[in-house]
Amino acid sequence: MTEQTDQNSADYQAVMPTYGRIDLAFVRGEGSYLFTEAGQVYLDCATGIAVNALGHGHPALLAALHEQTDLLWHTSNLYRIPQQEKLAGRLARAAGLEQVFFCNSGAEANEAAVKMARRFHYRQQQPERVEILCAGGAFHGRTLAMLAATDRPAFREGFGPMPGGFAHVPFGNLNALRAALGPQTAAIMLEPVQGEGGAIAAPPGYLEGVAEAAREFGTLLIADEVQTGMGRTGYLFAFQAAGIQPDLVVLAKGLGGGFPVGAVIARAEIGEAMGPGSHGSTFGGNPLATAVANALMSEVEKEPFLKQVRARSAQLHDGLDRLAERYPDLVAGRRGMGLLAGLQLADSLPVAELNNRLRARQVLCVPAAENVLRMLPPLTISEEEINQLLSLLGTCLADGPKED
Repeated sequence: MTEQTDQNSADYQAVMPTYGRIDLAFVRGEGSYLFTEAGQVYLDCATGIAVNALGHGHPALLAALHEQTDLLWHTSNLYRIPQQEKLAGRLARAAGLEQVFFCNSGAEANEAAVKMARRFHYRQQQPERVEILCAGGAFHGRTLAMLAATDRPAFREGFGPMPGGFAHVPFGNLNALRAALGPQTAAIMLEPVQGEGGAIAAPPGYLEGVAEAAREFGTLLIADEVQTGMGRTGYLFAFQAAGIQPDLVVLAKGLGGGFPVGAVIARAEIGEAMGPGSHGSTFGGNPLATAVANALMSEVEKEPFLKQVRARSAQLHDGLDRLAERYPDLVAGRRGMGLLAGLQLADSLPVAELNNRLRARQVLCVPAAENVLRMLPPLTISEEEINQLLSLLGTCLADGPKED
């Protein structure tokens, strides 16, 4: 078992300080819980930021990984990969699309989707269509291009100049979006629920209006489902709740249940525009990643699974609404969709303070923008565990506002 090093050790100092890490290390996980070396047990409602979709140590994922580990790890995309082909077909059919590109992360997948959109229009003799229209407050990743797609200054500071070809309109404002569309627009790229932006779900009718505008203006629609995909909203993909059909769907995080894998699902015409040599990924869709992702998809596709996610989502949202009613001076409201839930707090209670109180009671959540506490529990979380979360959250709110 690996021992936790001291924060003053050379090994700890060797890790680049790109994260404000909490002095807490876990050595084991089981279901909805994480365990420290000292035996402390934490209810995990962060799940690696919406990654551990089936919780920790899920037997189906462990079996798939162990079986594939004994056979073959990596060959590269120079050769056919049967596990990748199987997963591509399943994802394409589920999304109502035809072709899939595999990579390793959400940022990579979003980058690939942008390239695909521009390449598609280039092949359509419309090289002027290069602009990607994004929403204010969005988060699409931390590469330079995705920082340009993400308009929040905190992520951009010190990394300028930003790449061109990106524009922003307020999230949820259909009039502003339509006004920004033009012959320069290659694609609209949106999160159905803005996770990092504050667990903000698209207003009713907005996604339907965006899809209609995209068709009218001849532009593509990219659904960034990195955080919402693979069942987190109670639908396999969040766009399905709105009854729309994007041209490209971007996945990562929950797709591998903890194993790094990302994907872009696209219309056939878009995929065909990307010929050999146009894009690539050394590790993308390798046998290990796709074996695990296939196992996860088999679990999510089981008949009662998404129904149970919706039931637990309703339980969580109802409980958060009751807490908002009980503590109106501390809670401004409840946000989100499915098991991507947020509690917007009043100025008197900073989200960092509430998050610290929860962690002291051995519950893990994730802060988000606009003073929102984000809850991203495993999709397999039980009714009793939701009640445990709500009870401890109520205890923390009962402590009142932060003292000056």
